[in-house]
Amino acid sequence: MDMDDEDDPIVEEIPVFLSKNLQDSLYLFQYPTKTELPNHDDSVIVNCCVKPIAQEVKVDFGLDIESSHFDRFKGEQFAVAADGKNTYGAVPPKGQERPTYKRGIMDKQAFTSSRSITDVAKYIVGIFTDREVHLSPLTSIVQMRPVLNHFDKDDKRKKAEQKAQTEDTDDDEVLQQVTVKFARGNAKNSGKEQRAGTYESFVQRIADEPWCEAYWHSRGTPTAELERQKLYATSHQGSSSLALGPGDYLRKLLPYDEHVQQVVAPTAATAAAQVLPVYNKAMLKTMPLLEQLTVLLRDARMLSFSDVIDILTENVDPHVAADKVVALLPQVGILLHGNWVPRSEVVFPEKMLSHANGVSAEQMIRARDYILFRFSRTPYLFRTQVMAATQLPPAETLDVLRTVARVNTTKRWELLLPPDKEFEQKYPELVSRQEYHWTASEQHYNEMDWARETKRVRKRSTRKSESQSLSTSMPPPATNPSAILPMDA
Repeated sequence: MDMDDEDDPIVEEIPVFLSKNLQDSLYLFQYPTKTELPNHDDSVIVNCCVKPIAQEVKVDFGLDIESSHFDRFKGEQFAVAADGKNTYGAVPPKGQERPTYKRGIMDKQAFTSSRSITDVAKYIVGIFTDREVHLSPLTSIVQMRPVLNHFDKDDKRKKAEQKAQTEDTDDDEVLQQVTVKFARGNAKNSGKEQRAGTYESFVQRIADEPWCEAYWHSRGTPTAELERQKLYATSHQGSSSLALGPGDYLRKLLPYDEHVQQVVAPTAATAAAQVLPVYNKAMLKTMPLLEQLTVLLRDARMLSFSDVIDILTENVDPHVAADKVVALLPQVGILLHGNWVPRSEVVFPEKMLSHANGVSAEQMIRARDYILFRFSRTPYLFRTQVMAATQLPPAETLDVLRTVARVNTTKRWELLLPPDKEFEQKYPELVSRQEYHWTASEQHYNEMDWARETKRVRKRSTRKSESQSLSTSMPPPATNPSAILPMDA
């Protein structure tokens, strides 16, 4: 096809290069509290500190105290609140914290960073110059927000003064005996090991990391220009991927049959949170047929045999054998009126808890098996009936019913798919085998209904006996003769 005949012709080709010179030290600063009008190129940086391990930054921007828009009285008040009186030019005693504002006035504004995005692997910085695009990966993206430490210092200083005054008034208190216990070394170490993986220990490690003094090089300085040059790729070597054909390049970019990321089995924490793994077509192709059927039934909730074969042939294996699928389906599914539903153990794995009330997986499995049995005997169910028999809360009853049924126009629950008589006629041995299973467990499910009816009758009889005892124990009401006299009496 000629270039002129294309609806969307290529106008220009621009080479793209990847620079890794700053991949371990390139930070992107964001200022969410500022508009696009202020420019920090002309700002005076009083101090700059970093925490390399925690990837935190602190920058002190100088304030123009000679400006007509600066309130000197308020600035002096903030300095006094943070450092106390008479701090101008004073040298702090050894061991005490340095004053925030050495000049006795708030002459700087501190900004500290916080991570806005934890995973920056998919973000890059690009420069377009000389008809070329140079891309550089980022180390971190941080948001700079103002920190108001002078208010915290004011509160801390006031509490210290109040505590000192309280101690002066309590000098005459009677001394009391104090018992001191020393913990063993092993117990101390074991306590540290238990706290090592907690969130408090993680926050403490970040707070304990000391600030490292750094130099701020403004835009236009020789050092800043040298660092800026590192954003350009040093070698312009062509990529072999660009010489591939469209099909080969797409297969290399999206490998379906290899290098597929493995899905980690759900742990106790993820199972308790009811987080199930998600699979795509590429992952399905790497699984055995039995696991493929498990995933399909669990995600679809109910499938006919023809639907199972169509999904496998169109998306996974065009040459899948129907006989092999029929042989494996009973291991992960249950035949219900010619359609296949996943086993309850597949829908509710071990150690999983319900999202609403934390009902265990064992109770959810028991309730779902009861529902499957009742649907094998009747086409409709009521939620109140299931709640009474399974003793599940309303939210969990609704979750279990939704795994296999839906509400119809008459407010009754029916199966997701109509019966597949054709499959039942083609495979009568599977129908008979499933019917044997229902017959063997019928007594157990009938006992669940019997227990429900027994509780209802017992509750009704208890109420009746209480009302009878109440009526016999209470004396008859006293009759008032004047109340029954005729009006003319």
